[in-house]
Amino acid sequence: MADDALLQPLQLKHLELKNRILSTSHEPAYAEDGKPKLRYQLYHEEKAKGGLAMTMFGGSTNVAPDSPPVFGQLYAGDDSIIPYFQQLAGRVHRHGAATMVQLTHMGRRTISDAGEWLPTVAPSSVREPAHRSFPKEMEEADIRRIVRAYGQAARRAKEGNLDGCEVIAYGHLVDQFWSPLVNQRTDRYGGSLENRMRFGLEVLAEIREQVGDDFIVGIRMTCDEDTDGGLTAEDGIAIARGLVRTGMIDFVNVIKGWIATDEAIARVIPGSGTPLGPHLAFAGAIKDAVNVAVFQAARVADVETARHAVASGYVDMVGMTRAHMADPHIVRKLERGEADRIRPCVGASFCINRLYLGHDALCIHNPSTGRESTIPQLVERTAGPARRVVVVGGGVAGLEAARVSAARGHTVTLFEAAHELGGQALLAARANGRRRELQGIVDWLIAEVGHEGVEVRLNTPADADTVVALDPDVVIVATGGWPRIPDIGGAHLVTTVWDVISGHVRPQGSVLVFDDHGNEEAMSTIERLALGGSSVEVVTPDRHVGHEVTGTAYPEYLRIMYTHGVVMTPDHRLVGVARSGDRMVAVLRNSYTGTEQERLVDQVIVEHGTEPIADVYFDLVDDSRNRGEVDIDALIAVQPQHLVTNPAGLYQLFRIGDAVASRNMHAAIYDARRLCIAL
Repeated sequence: MADDALLQPLQLKHLELKNRILSTSHEPAYAEDGKPKLRYQLYHEEKAKGGLAMTMFGGSTNVAPDSPPVFGQLYAGDDSIIPYFQQLAGRVHRHGAATMVQLTHMGRRTISDAGEWLPTVAPSSVREPAHRSFPKEMEEADIRRIVRAYGQAARRAKEGNLDGCEVIAYGHLVDQFWSPLVNQRTDRYGGSLENRMRFGLEVLAEIREQVGDDFIVGIRMTCDEDTDGGLTAEDGIAIARGLVRTGMIDFVNVIKGWIATDEAIARVIPGSGTPLGPHLAFAGAIKDAVNVAVFQAARVADVETARHAVASGYVDMVGMTRAHMADPHIVRKLERGEADRIRPCVGASFCINRLYLGHDALCIHNPSTGRESTIPQLVERTAGPARRVVVVGGGVAGLEAARVSAARGHTVTLFEAAHELGGQALLAARANGRRRELQGIVDWLIAEVGHEGVEVRLNTPADADTVVALDPDVVIVATGGWPRIPDIGGAHLVTTVWDVISGHVRPQGSVLVFDDHGNEEAMSTIERLALGGSSVEVVTPDRHVGHEVTGTAYPEYLRIMYTHGVVMTPDHRLVGVARSGDRMVAVLRNSYTGTEQERLVDQVIVEHGTEPIADVYFDLVDDSRNRGEVDIDALIAVQPQHLVTNPAGLYQLFRIGDAVASRNMHAAIYDARRLCIAL
């Protein structure tokens, strides 16, 4: 470990960072009243416990009231945030890590009908496609006011005992002044690059005036907007050099791309199926051009890529941000020689895409992240007696239940009817190349189940007699579900996305896919069909296809669908299927007018969620002490289940995941984690 490039210290001005790994600023939407309160603090403290050198926080922390939050950000526009900065800093510092906040005015990249209902502002009145407001062109009074607001926010960060602050300049106000796509001014803040840099330099000068030289100040900046008419790489290098020459910044955190559309941000924050570390060489070019520390974070999902980034000299510190949502203890495991036990980031983008729905960011397969106050990241052994636990079903819910129960010190047997573990997650991973990384969730769970000594019985369909023969204290049914078929005429003629992905049914000629779910199950199948040469029409009763596929996930699906001529028909419901010779007639009904139309196709494929497979559960109910009932309050509070409705019962009985209802992978794993960590 002494020779590991990732574990070498870095001197950043007066601050010694103990290794080269950081979590870059992002907003998980854990803020309360615009403050980093307990939940927010525990989330960052956990990463500090896990050994990283620095956790940056407060992605897009707003400095002024005409920059209202659009995804739950912090607000550093008044002194009330200082005590919360101090609390967060104290929690992180006690574990030997540093912490900094990111400051911004979002300019046009926000909305006007929130907060104080002030107009958005920008260098020029150029609308951003993503957030859609028409900004006011800033007057010099606006410029002076916002420059002061940046400085005051930085002063609050210093008084909050933080180690530094970072100004964000990609898609936000500072680089909106830089970008010729946004800045159309003809005064001293527009025109030449020197003029366009003026606002940002005034911001940095005001920050330095407020915090002095003994506080670290950096910038996270786009060094190439990578779009027609935008900032070029040459512009980015010139800007970076110009900023560094002033002596006002101590590091440059490199971004490539722009974020004014969902399609664009999907390339800035790439997900599964894209290359690892796609912008590292570009960051290296910036590092060669400046004489301050350079950071970079984009799809650095594993320690091998991170090590390559540092050892190759591309960066001084590497950001593993989403990776730390999956496993905040990456560094501790690396130091112990347990890199193989790091829970992998699979690039599912479940975390960021939830923000687009107005939810908090969560990891698709680590339910402890963001819930540290109730669900610890590390499973401790029970202080009570060891119990015999039987888990029926080896999908992700069953695997997590087995893993956690065994880690608690219980004796665990897991039954799986198939010849391999993984359940529906295996199907999801096999749907297309971009979702293949979901296999990493299954692989990690299988390895951990083995490490914890769980007895796994494959090819064993478990019935009630099989379970009871083991004399269990606790039975957990995680048998998942089967594809649900819509209630339509001719339902026996349709096939399901499961049939296609599993290879049980081969695609035929022209295909109609009816998606009454709106998630990636159908979208990934459509991609598979289109790339395989099928002629595809997707029909949905929703306003648009893939209604639940948001944020950075949907652009690539749409690109493929448009490229391959997939016909998209929203606002229609499949109401019947009938034979017509060797083909099928699908009847569609408009959701608003009730009018019907027909399609003549070779195959009809449906996606309508799942219905529980729960036979073994119901066969076990009568002999259970709780008759399968869950104390919901105890479950929510992550407390033991003590409910007894049948004193003569032999065991406690629970069911989790899709064996209860059709939901998603996170819900299934969360069910297992909070139930079993209290056993």
